[in-house]
Amino acid sequence: MISASKWIAGAFVVAFTTFAQADDISADSRRDDDSFLLLRDAVRQDDASKVDFYAARLTSYSIPSYVDYYRLKSRLKDVTAPEIRDFFQRYQGQAIVDRLRNDWLLELGRKRDWATFDEQYPLFVLNDDTQVKCYALISRALKGQKVADEARALLTAPSVYGQPCADLIATLYQNGQFNTDDLYAQLRLSGEHNATGQARRIVALLDGPEKKAVQAVDLPTLAVAKGIGAGKVEHQIYIVAIGRLAKTSTKLAVLALNKAAPKMTAQEQQQGWAAIALQSSYTLAPETTDYWKRANGAPLSIDQIQWKTRIALRNGDWRQVENNIRAMPAALRSEPTWVYWLGRALMARDGVTSQPTGEALQLFRSISDQSNYYGQLALEESGKLITIPAAGAPITPAEIAPIAANPNFQRALKFFNMRLRFEGTREWNWGLRGLSEREHLAAAEYARQNNILDRMVNTSERTRIQVDYTQRFPSPHNDVMHPATQTLGLDKAWVYGLIRQESRFIMDAQSHVGASGLMQVMPSTGRWVAKKIGLTDFAQDMLSDVRYNIMLGTNYLNMVLGNMDGNEVLATAAYNAGPGRLRTWRATLTKPMDSTVFIESIPYVETRTYVKNVMSNSTYYAALFEGRPQSLKARLGTVAPKGYTEAEEQETSFAPR
Repeated sequence: MISASKWIAGAFVVAFTTFAQADDISADSRRDDDSFLLLRDAVRQDDASKVDFYAARLTSYSIPSYVDYYRLKSRLKDVTAPEIRDFFQRYQGQAIVDRLRNDWLLELGRKRDWATFDEQYPLFVLNDDTQVKCYALISRALKGQKVADEARALLTAPSVYGQPCADLIATLYQNGQFNTDDLYAQLRLSGEHNATGQARRIVALLDGPEKKAVQAVDLPTLAVAKGIGAGKVEHQIYIVAIGRLAKTSTKLAVLALNKAAPKMTAQEQQQGWAAIALQSSYTLAPETTDYWKRANGAPLSIDQIQWKTRIALRNGDWRQVENNIRAMPAALRSEPTWVYWLGRALMARDGVTSQPTGEALQLFRSISDQSNYYGQLALEESGKLITIPAAGAPITPAEIAPIAANPNFQRALKFFNMRLRFEGTREWNWGLRGLSEREHLAAAEYARQNNILDRMVNTSERTRIQVDYTQRFPSPHNDVMHPATQTLGLDKAWVYGLIRQESRFIMDAQSHVGASGLMQVMPSTGRWVAKKIGLTDFAQDMLSDVRYNIMLGTNYLNMVLGNMDGNEVLATAAYNAGPGRLRTWRATLTKPMDSTVFIESIPYVETRTYVKNVMSNSTYYAALFEGRPQSLKARLGTVAPKGYTEAEEQETSFAPR
C-alpha cells in the first residue's frame, strides 16, 4: 500500500510535470508564431534569405499552407508551374490556394502565358482583382473577341490600374476596339484621380508630349501658364491641367479656360467646364451650378455625373436630378442610392408629398427589403416604419459544433488571436461559402462566443430570410455605456450606432491615423477631453481600456453635439471629418435643408458613407432598445445654418417663389 504522503508527493510531481510540459508547448507555440510573423514581414520586404531562414524554423507549424505560400510568393517570378500545381493539390479548397492563384494569374499575364492564364482564370473563385480582370480582357481581345464595353465599365479608377490595365487600354486601342475618344476619356480620368503615370502612358499612345502630360497632373499652374498648345492631344492635356488647377483655385481655372476658349471646340470647352465643376462641387460653392450648366453636352465620368446630380439635389432641381440619373450607366443607375433618388425625383415631379404611386412606388419597393440606409428610407416612402424582424429559434450547441470543427474557422481564430485581422477575415469569409442561412447564424454565434464581434455582425448581415438582429446590432459593455450616456443625456442608440461603424466593436482597433479603441479616439483628442473633464492622469494606453475609451469618447461626442446645436447628423459628420470641416460645409447653407440631401452632398466619400451608416444603425438600435417601430426620416430631420431661428424658417417658408 502507498502511504498518503507518498501519493500526494507523486501526484504533485505528475501535476508539476504536466504544467511544465504545457508551458513548454505554449512557449514553443509563441516562438513559432513569432517566427511566422517575421516570415510574413520578410516576404513583404522581398528579403528572400530571411524568408528561407524563418520558413526553415516552421517545419511543424500549425498552419503549414501559409508557410508554403510565403515560400512560393517570395520567388514567384522563378517558380515553376509544377510547384504551383503541387501546392494547389496539397491544399485544395483552402482560401490560401485562391490567394496564390490570384498572384500566379498576375505573373502569367505579365509573362503573356495566355494558355495557362485561360486555364486558371475560371478557377479564381473570388475574382476580385481589377488587374487580373484586365489581363482576362486582354486575353479575350487577342483572340478577336469584342470586349470594349466590358473594358469601359471596368476602367473607372486609374489608381488601381497598374501595368495590366494600362496594357489593356493599349491593346484595345491598337486593335481598334478603343478610339481616340476612349483614350481622351481615360486621360481626363487620370487627371481626376491624380494618376500621373497613367496620364503619361495614355499620351504616349497618342504620340503626344509626355512631359506636358506629367506637368498637367503634377504642376498644373505651370502647364496652364504655357498655354493650350496645338492639336487635340494638347487640348486634352490642357483640360486635365484646368481640372487639376481648379482643385486649388477655381477662380484661376475659370480665367485660364476662358482665355483658351477661342482655340477650343465647343465640346472641349464643355469638358473643361465639367473638370472645373467637379472640383467646385467638392467645395459646395454657389457658382457650381453655373459651371455644370456650361458643361452640358460633355461626356461625364462616374464622379462627374454623380456630383452633377448631387448639386441638382441641393438646388431642389428635381427634373435635372431625374434627367441625370436616367443618363447614368446602367450599373450605376441600379445602385440603391440612385434608385432611391430617382423615386424621390419622380414624386417631386408629380407633386406627390405622401404616398408615391406608379414608377416611384415600384422603385422604392425594389430596394425596401434591403436593411441599409436607402432600404430604410425607401421602406418609409412606401408607407411603412422600420421594425425589427422576429428572430427564429435560438442556435443550439449542436449547430455550432460543425462550425467550430471547420478548419477555415479554426485558422481564422488562430489569426485573430495573433492580431492578423486581414488573414483572419479572409479565412473566416472563405469558410462561409456555401453555408445555409441557418449555418450563417450559427457561425455568427460562434464568433460571438469567441468575442469576434465584427465577424458576428458581418456574418449575420448576409442572411435575408432567417435573421437575428441581436447579432447584427450587438450592445456589449452596456454596464459602462448606459451610465455614461445617461449622465451626459446622450441617445444610447446613436452612440452604439456610431461605435458599430467606427470599430465594429474591435477593442484593439487602430486606424491608419492612430485612432484607438471602440470609439476610435485620437490620442490628442483623448488628452484634450481628459483635461476638459478633469482626468489629470491621462495616458495614451487608457484608450485601449473599455471604460476610459467610452468615457472619453462619449464626452467628446457630447461636446461635438453641443457645438452642432444638438443635431445628430451634423455631430456624426463632425466626429468623423472634424468640427472644422463641418463648420465649412454648414456655412454653405442659406436655409434649412432636408438632411438626406445634406448627407448625400457631403464632399468626403468616407464621411458621407459614415453618416449614412451611423444614422441607419442608430435607427435599428432604437427599435431594439425601445421595442417599437422607428422612423429614420424623423431621426434625420433637417439641418440648418448656424444660428438659424424658427422665425427665419417660417419667413422662408412663406416667402414668395
